[in-house]
Amino acid sequence: MDNSSGVGVLDKAVSIVDAVAAEPLTLADLVAATGLPRPTAHRLAQALEVHGVLQRDGEGRYVLGHTLTRWSADADPFQDRADLAVRQLRDATGLSAQVYRRIGTQRQCIAAAEPATGLRDTVPVGSLLTMRAGSAAQVLTAWLPDNEREALLHGAAFDEADLTRVRRRGWAHSTGQREPGVGSISMPVADADGQVVAAVSVSGPRSEEHTSELQSHLNLV
Repeated sequence: MDNSSGVGVLDKAVSIVDAVAAEPLTLADLVAATGLPRPTAHRLAQALEVHGVLQRDGEGRYVLGHTLTRWSADADPFQDRADLAVRQLRDATGLSAQVYRRIGTQRQCIAAAEPATGLRDTVPVGSLLTMRAGSAAQVLTAWLPDNEREALLHGAAFDEADLTRVRRRGWAHSTGQREPGVGSISMPVADADGQVVAAVSVSGPRSEEHTSELQSHLNLV
């Protein structure tokens, strides 16, 4: 970090959070990114994980935690609207509902609601997921500038033709792209300037019957 507060342990903790905010990191990556000794990086990362400032993804890498999402809610009026939207969608459809925002080459779940019974697609709030698979990833990619969109298409489960269809019809659908056995539909959320800032989704078990059910909820989404 360029700035020092004079409180060494705080500066080191902030350097860890700052590094993880850029991308998911293993402990070795964290040491390389911050220049901290491995024992120090490990001790501080564990402490931050206890407080929910950091958490682990499915590959055991450090990512930003749910506490940061909660802290940001008060400063971000969009968060309350996202929380309300997923609850309304869950209650109206009986399916899992999520809102995602793009963070670099990943997307973060900023709001989620799960049905009380039945099959669920559980995505914890704060989770970082791929931008290369899933209907929400398609939506968040489809309206990006050409150079950013092309970079994210490398290795993606969808291509430019798929994104052209997403832009034309205004929504995306995927079956088993992100998670085997899961299907989803997503639509863009635009700001006052018409820029896509988020994707809202409903998801459920993948089958021909459930695919038709998902698409029947397009108006609600």
